[in-house]
Amino acid sequence: MVERVLVAYDGSPPSNDALEYAFETFPEADMTALHVIEVPESHVAILEGPEIRPPVTERLREHGMDVLDEAMELAAAYGRALETEILTGKPDRRIVDYATQADYDTIVIGSHGREGISRVLLGTVSEDVVRRAPMPVVVVR
Repeated sequence: MVERVLVAYDGSPPSNDALEYAFETFPEADMTALHVIEVPESHVAILEGPEIRPPVTERLREHGMDVLDEAMELAAAYGRALETEILTGKPDRRIVDYATQADYDTIVIGSHGREGISRVLLGTVSEDVVRRAPMPVVVVR
């Protein structure tokens, strides 16, 4: 039985679909929506570890909170509790690392996000999460 589900959430229609899917498919599971503020690869490369974070402007953090407020509204519409988390870094790595460290059973992710809406197949973040995650990943189209 799935007890803990992590939903990658960026406010895009596919991430809304992923969150709705998670609520409908895992009605008894604890649910967390994770928003990752992407840091350019050149900045990520100079970091020593996951605890060292590059400076993130207050505006980006506020945007992340606004995005997660949308997820909270969706949770309220489903009558569900929802934890939220904001991280910085390379989205696919942070999603998998967070899910692994926090012992989630399943990751649910949209097939593509804001940056890849024109893509027909999996977006690069979704594809990389599927490849790297040690737990089941559900990709919602």
